[in-house]
Amino acid sequence: MKQSQLFMPTMKEVPTGADVVSHQLLLRAGYIRQIAAGVYSYLPLAKRVLHKVETIVREELDKVGAVELTMPAIHPAELWQETGRWDLYGPEMMRLQDRHGRDFALGPTHEEVITSLLRSEINSYKKLPLTLYQIQTKYRDERRPRFGLLRGREFIMKDAYSFHASQEDVDAMYDKMYQAYSNIFTRCGIDFRPVIADSGEMGGKDTHEFMALADVGEDTIAYSDSSDYAANIEMAAVNTNYVKSNEELRELEKVNTGSAKTIEEVSELLAISKDRLIKSLLYIVDEEPMLILVRGDHELNEIKLKHELNASTVELASSEKTHELLQVEVGNVGPINIPSTIKVYADHAVAAVVNGVCGANESEMHFKNVNIERDVATVEYGDIRMIQEGDVSPDGKGIIKFARGIEVGQVFKLGTHYSEKMGASFLDENGKSKPMIMGCYGIGISRTVSAIIEQHNDENGIVWPKDVAPYAVHVIAVNVKNDEQRELSEAVYERLKGVSIEVLYDDRKERAGVKFADSDLIGMPIRVTVGKQANEGIVEVKLRHSGETFEVHESELVEKIQQLLK
Repeated sequence: MKQSQLFMPTMKEVPTGADVVSHQLLLRAGYIRQIAAGVYSYLPLAKRVLHKVETIVREELDKVGAVELTMPAIHPAELWQETGRWDLYGPEMMRLQDRHGRDFALGPTHEEVITSLLRSEINSYKKLPLTLYQIQTKYRDERRPRFGLLRGREFIMKDAYSFHASQEDVDAMYDKMYQAYSNIFTRCGIDFRPVIADSGEMGGKDTHEFMALADVGEDTIAYSDSSDYAANIEMAAVNTNYVKSNEELRELEKVNTGSAKTIEEVSELLAISKDRLIKSLLYIVDEEPMLILVRGDHELNEIKLKHELNASTVELASSEKTHELLQVEVGNVGPINIPSTIKVYADHAVAAVVNGVCGANESEMHFKNVNIERDVATVEYGDIRMIQEGDVSPDGKGIIKFARGIEVGQVFKLGTHYSEKMGASFLDENGKSKPMIMGCYGIGISRTVSAIIEQHNDENGIVWPKDVAPYAVHVIAVNVKNDEQRELSEAVYERLKGVSIEVLYDDRKERAGVKFADSDLIGMPIRVTVGKQANEGIVEVKLRHSGETFEVHESELVEKIQQLLK
C-alpha cells in the first residue's frame, strides 16, 4: 500500500480526554476516531490489526472444532424474558422498539439467541457435541465509557457457545478452549495470566478470565510468586491454616468504648491489634438476616460469601434495618446474645481469634476476651474474606502478590443455566429428554488490540508484535524528488510485495523528519529507509522493537527481511 493513498490522519499532540497510552496512540497514529462517547470508527490501519487478531482467533478455534456463524445483533425481548435477564441485565442493555411497539435489544451477548437456535434444530445426542462461534459487534450502554477501546459502548467480540450431552464433554471442550485462548494471546504477543474468576450474571460455575497484565487494568489479580496460581481478587481462595494462640482463655468482660465504633477507633482505644478484633456485619441474604463475622484486619468478600451460601442476593443491611433487628447502632453489633432467628456465619480466621473483642449489642459497649466457639452457640464457617498481599498462596506454594490486569477473554461452564430455562433439550441414548449442557467462551477483539498497545509501546509510539502489525515492513523514500531514491524505493516495494510480504510504502512528498516520526508512531516491525546511498543500492534496515539498525544491499534485502520475520 502506498501511504499517499492511505487514510491515516496522525496527530502530534496528545488528544484531550485520552487518559491511557493505548487510547492516546490509537488516536495519534490515525487508527481510530471517536464519533460519540465509547463509539469509534476503525480506520484502515486499525482494520488491518483487527483482521490479524480475528485471523489468529479463527485459526485456533478451527483447531478445536468450532464452526463460525453469524447471529442477529437485534434481539427480541421475548428471548431475554425467557431467562429473566430482560429485567436483570439492567441499564447497560440498549433497548429499542420497532414501529409496532415490540421491544428489542442491541445484543450485548448471545446466550439466549444461540440457545433458541439450537433448541429448534438439535433433538438427539447423536448431533452433540457442537461448538459455534461468531465475531460481531456488541453493544453495552456503559455508565462511563473510557480508555478508548478498553471500555466502549460498541465493541467487537468473539463469542463461542458449546452444547453437550455430558459433563465430561463440556469439561473436555473447556480445556481445549482454555488452551486455544492461551495460544491466541501468546500469538498476539500479550503477557497474560489465566485467573480463576466469578461468572456473575452469566450464570454457571467454573470460569477463568484471561488477563493482560497492565497498570491501567481495572481488575486486580492475586498470584503466587512461586507457582502458577492466579485468581481475580474477588475469587481468590485463602489458605485457611491459621495458627491459634495457646494462651489461656480469659473471662468474658463488657467494657465501655464510648463513641468508638470503627475497627481503627476500638483498636486504638483498647490498645489491641486489629487481628484480635471481630468485625460483625448484618446482611440480608435471600431476604433473611444473617450476621457475618470477619477478623478486624480483614475485609469481607461479598462475592465469595454469595458463593459459600449459594445465595441469589447478598446485601448489607441498612442502619435502620440493623437497629430494627438488633436494637443497636452499627459499630456496636456483635454475635453474642443475638436473637436465635439470626444465623451467624464467620470467616475461618475468626475461629482462631483468642480473647478477642466484638460489639456487645449495646450502645457504647464492646465485649473483651471473646472466644467464638465458647461464647456463641451456633456458628458456621467458610472462606469469605478478601485475600491480601503477603498471604500464603492457597496452593501452599509461595506468597500472594497483586497485579493489575485487563480482561481480554473469559471461558465459562454454563451448565444447564440457559437450556433449562429455554427448553433446549435432547433425547439421550435411552430416549430420555435431558437439557443440553453448555459452555461459553468470549474474547474482546477490539479490547485485545488496546491491550497489545498497552504492553507494546515506547516514547515514540506503538511497537507492534509482528503477527498483528498492520504491515510487516515500512519502506520510506527519504526524498521522492530524487530519481534514484524514488526508483529504488519503488523497486523494493514491488519486490517485497512479490514475495507476499505486507509492505507500506511512504511515497509522500513530506520532510524526512515527518516520515520518520509517523513511522515510529504507527509502529511497523521493520523499517527500510532508502536515502543517500540509493545510487549504491544500499538501504538502511531498522527494527522497531530494539532500535537496531544495519545496512543491506538491495539484492539481499528480501532474504534478510524474510529471515527477520521468521
